[in-house]
Amino acid sequence: MKFGYTILYVPDVAASLDFCERAFGLRRRFLHESGTYGELDTGSTTLAFADHALGEANFAGGHVAAHSSPRPLGFEIGLVTDDVAAAHQAALQAGATEMAAPMTKHWGQTVSYVRCPDGLLVELCTPVPG
Repeated sequence: MKFGYTILYVPDVAASLDFCERAFGLRRRFLHESGTYGELDTGSTTLAFADHALGEANFAGGHVAAHSSPRPLGFEIGLVTDDVAAAHQAALQAGATEMAAPMTKHWGQTVSYVRCPDGLLVELCTPVPG
């Protein structure tokens, strides 16, 4: 088994793809003609977005909408960069909300946290020193 993809249910798939392109420099891989599903080119593991209606169809009891939750959901994605400060600033300029400014952890890794307009929590980080 291998990890294939993460899907975030969002109110506007195209807007989430556009934000990630502007904020993080990721490239759009695919947007379904219906506008209800799209993917970003993020390497070997896909980051995808699906319309809330698809989530409601998949789960009889519904789901928590990340964009309307007052607090971030209990998961994040991590994007690795050599310049966390610049990536953090670019995300803020694109419309992200700062959750934690860039900081250096005691193990030497620099990290920051932003929340995207669709509710996705993103850790921007340097590679883990090894």
